[in-house]
Amino acid sequence: MSTAIVLFDGICNLCTWTVQFILKRDPRSHFQFASIQSPAGQRLLHDYDLPLHLVESVILIEQDQVYWRSDAALHIARHLSGYWPLLRMLLIVPRPIRDTVYNWIAHRRYRWFGTAKTCLVPSSNFRKRFLE
Repeated sequence: MSTAIVLFDGICNLCTWTVQFILKRDPRSHFQFASIQSPAGQRLLHDYDLPLHLVESVILIEQDQVYWRSDAALHIARHLSGYWPLLRMLLIVPRPIRDTVYNWIAHRRYRWFGTAKTCLVPSSNFRKRFLE
């Protein structure tokens, strides 16, 4: 059963690739997903009183805690299969340093990876993991 929701930029190719990466490495189906642009994503932003500037960040809502930027990425990694949970050790790096790197990539993601004209349409075997 899913206990965490990942909010992502649905038109960002890097973000879409990241969601697909998580889906393939989440054997316990811990995560559900919603694009920030979707009605479900907008509702969650409102329900958790999250500012719109977080659209440039992946957002993780887990057990009523909200994480964004590098905190979200590292907390997501701890639930993935393989060696990815080891990345959680990077939490010892001060957040301002981690977020500076995260923000640098986030501000360039459209230029480097492009955008999609439409949001991600999940395959039928993953569709139930996306909030509507």
